[in-house]
Amino acid sequence: MSATDSDTIVAIATAPGRGGVGVVRLSGDGALEIAAGVVGDRPLHPRQAHFRRFRDERGEVIDEGLVLSFPGPGSFTGEDVVEFQGHGGPVVLDMLVRACLYHGARQARPGEFSQRAFLNDKLDLAQAEAIADLVDAGTQASARAALRSLQGAFSEEVNRLVEQLIQLRIYVEAAIDFPEEEIDFLSDGRVAADLRALLGQLDRVLATARQGRLVREGLTLVIAGRPNAGKSSLMNRLAGFDAAIVTEVPGTTRDVLRESIQIDGLPLNVIDTAGLRESPDRVEQEGIRRAYEEMRKADRLLVVVDSQTGVEALKEPALLLPDSQKQLENLELPITIVLNKADLSGMEPGPLDGHPDTFVISATSGEGLDALRDHLKAVAGYQSTDESPFSARRRHITALEQALAALDKGQRQLGDHAAGELLAEDLRAAQKALEDITGAFTADDLLGRIFSSFCIGK
Repeated sequence: MSATDSDTIVAIATAPGRGGVGVVRLSGDGALEIAAGVVGDRPLHPRQAHFRRFRDERGEVIDEGLVLSFPGPGSFTGEDVVEFQGHGGPVVLDMLVRACLYHGARQARPGEFSQRAFLNDKLDLAQAEAIADLVDAGTQASARAALRSLQGAFSEEVNRLVEQLIQLRIYVEAAIDFPEEEIDFLSDGRVAADLRALLGQLDRVLATARQGRLVREGLTLVIAGRPNAGKSSLMNRLAGFDAAIVTEVPGTTRDVLRESIQIDGLPLNVIDTAGLRESPDRVEQEGIRRAYEEMRKADRLLVVVDSQTGVEALKEPALLLPDSQKQLENLELPITIVLNKADLSGMEPGPLDGHPDTFVISATSGEGLDALRDHLKAVAGYQSTDESPFSARRRHITALEQALAALDKGQRQLGDHAAGELLAEDLRAAQKALEDITGAFTADDLLGRIFSSFCIGK
């Protein structure tokens, strides 16, 4: 650790705002001494709650509540930790933090408690990230996935792959170092079989991690189309309540509306946008500009069309404004066409035969919505199962993909050229990519970016 890492840090550990109870946390070598300055020097027995009065730098009582001490290394951070549990008023908690600062503490940076736990080998990096994911979880599925990662499920899978890679590297490098042996280790079938097994296991872990990322991040859907196509009605149906105003007046929605929902545990960030048309209204023009801006950031576009327009509804140039291709040039955005108002057009609700990614619905009655929901889960690659995946982030997926690519390359080197030296290098690259997930070899700047995204006090 650096000099600043050895400081005693303090932060409010409960959410901002008023509450029945508020917690202030200290961690570091001076935690017990600083706590004595706040509550007096009567002894604090480890892991026992003591009722004390909290005093400021002038000795005046701030509050009263419980104090708990957790001596290192048997604490969350691995250092001496003290927690003050008082009343949850923001002014009271700020005064308590100032008292700790007066006695020698330093204000903690975002995520610094978790970072110290990682640096002191109390958690690996994937587990530390799972803490933030658990705090930020928006669904029960994402909370369960984060808890599994926090308990080490993801790390165990990665460590198992690393151990098998190490064993394979030892075998391959022995074959390189002792070429005079009578047995050709690289062509005896064992290396190829072990590689196949590793690739299969890595594929399985990658698939589970992708599910975990979906559960954590969800899918961003932008609903677009012409005025009065039923975009806001679809938004309300997906959300399950009246999130958007619906009227018969074209152009009712002029700004971007956002709602977070879930389908069988899959989080969806649904964005309703202004109707796309030529308009002299400057406010509506701004709404249309914002609609295109949201499309550029979406994972998928739901284009809602009035099914009463018949065959014309399926002609893609008619779905958006005439200049939409200019607006969305160089944008590879998957599109699902939603033919709305089946109750008025008489079209059969559900998938439209012969037209992939096209669904007939009635946002008024809800007919056809189940098929659309199943479609969204399918295009996201989401599988609803009783077994929770582990929480995973984009960097985890990238690392697993890099490891998979290295092993694929190594398999080709072995099969096409029997090149042991090249295979050994690919195995090394795969191992490094996997170890980046748990933080065995991680650059300091990456650690800074990861922990800076945490909330203060965690």
